[in-house]
Amino acid sequence: MSRKIALVTGGSRGLGRNAALHLARQGVGVVITYLSRADEAAAVVAEVEALGGTAAALRLDAGDARAFEAFAQDLGATLASVWGRETFDFLVNNAGMGIHAGFADTTEAEFDALVNVHLKGVFFLTQRLLPMIANGGRILNVSSGLARFSMPGYAAYAAMKGAVEVLTRYMAKELGSRGIAVNVIAPGAIETDFGGGVVRDNPDVNASVAANTAMGRVGRPEDIGQAIASILTSQAQWMTAQRIEVSGGMFL
Repeated sequence: MSRKIALVTGGSRGLGRNAALHLARQGVGVVITYLSRADEAAAVVAEVEALGGTAAALRLDAGDARAFEAFAQDLGATLASVWGRETFDFLVNNAGMGIHAGFADTTEAEFDALVNVHLKGVFFLTQRLLPMIANGGRILNVSSGLARFSMPGYAAYAAMKGAVEVLTRYMAKELGSRGIAVNVIAPGAIETDFGGGVVRDNPDVNASVAANTAMGRVGRPEDIGQAIASILTSQAQWMTAQRIEVSGGMFL
């Protein structure tokens, strides 16, 4: 069986980095994207290679749809030179950014920035890469527990994630004829630098989340990385159009 290849957007740090490493441990070749920190991306590639895997890093502004054509060309060249292939198997639409602002205070510029990365970017990047995704492949979009429960300050962010969840079902419907399974993973609160690292670094926030989570603690990046690798590499190809929340049972 030929080796699988995954593209993980926003794979130089946080959940994307962890997903890339767990996929590599499963024998999956990995292409990660980064926006500005080439050094962090190079470090992830080195970590994958230290595990005996193969990886590459490409720059991508997930919020700039005009850049997707050039990115697709770069990706094609990388697939050919590193793996001798024209296609890849798994797409993880993970790239993201957070804005914490109340509904009444969110600006149009902040709203547009979230749309461009979390919704427009996912829509049009996936659209452009469709010819490069192998039949029988898998797409995993990244949502958030905030699309199920509500916390002040995340109205715009959560709205984008809710839209991605609907988009996931439509993608699954339209790509099913190619045997491509499309699902969405919804992490709960995770200890990363996302949103300024508030969940990780603020003891009161951390304790509050833990107290409202069935598993009794805040999530860790490896919780999500393991879940992403499991969803993509499992034999559950018949599972599609599903929302899989990985939150430890937050706000049940």
